[in-house]
Amino acid sequence: MSPLSIETVTPEAFAPFGTVIETTREPLHINAGFARRFNDLCPVDVAGEGGETNVSIFIARARALPLAITMMERHPLGSQAFMPLQDAPWLAVVCRDPADAASYRAFALDGTQGLNYARNTWHFPLITFGEGDRFLVVDRKGPGNNLVEQVLSPAQHLIVVR
Repeated sequence: MSPLSIETVTPEAFAPFGTVIETTREPLHINAGFARRFNDLCPVDVAGEGGETNVSIFIARARALPLAITMMERHPLGSQAFMPLQDAPWLAVVCRDPADAASYRAFALDGTQGLNYARNTWHFPLITFGEGDRFLVVDRKGPGNNLVEQVLSPAQHLIVVR
């Protein structure tokens, strides 16, 4: 197995795969000053083949490092955004081509950051370290096959290391 090092996520580094969701810019003050609103955090792409927006909550099982990357998935009909609902670190593994080990990237997120995977972005399923960590997920529902999974041969397996 080839090692895959983890890098800190930045909007620039993640741009080929989608959008980093952050609340680092100045928010709008709403509700007579009792709330702050961060508008337009990421594009939501669900229009393919009559899709609709789906807002859901994922409750994750904890994973441990080192972690073997044995498969990848993508969503050809829409984007998929993940925003953690607790300040706990998590990881994202993405690639341009599952058959090309050099195209893989592993990104560390600090728990205040989310990601929006662009349509067709290859990624490994949710990687979190806390049992029961929760994520608000915005993606596509509707007709059509919006999930493609690719199992990697043992020779293609990568291992995420610290």
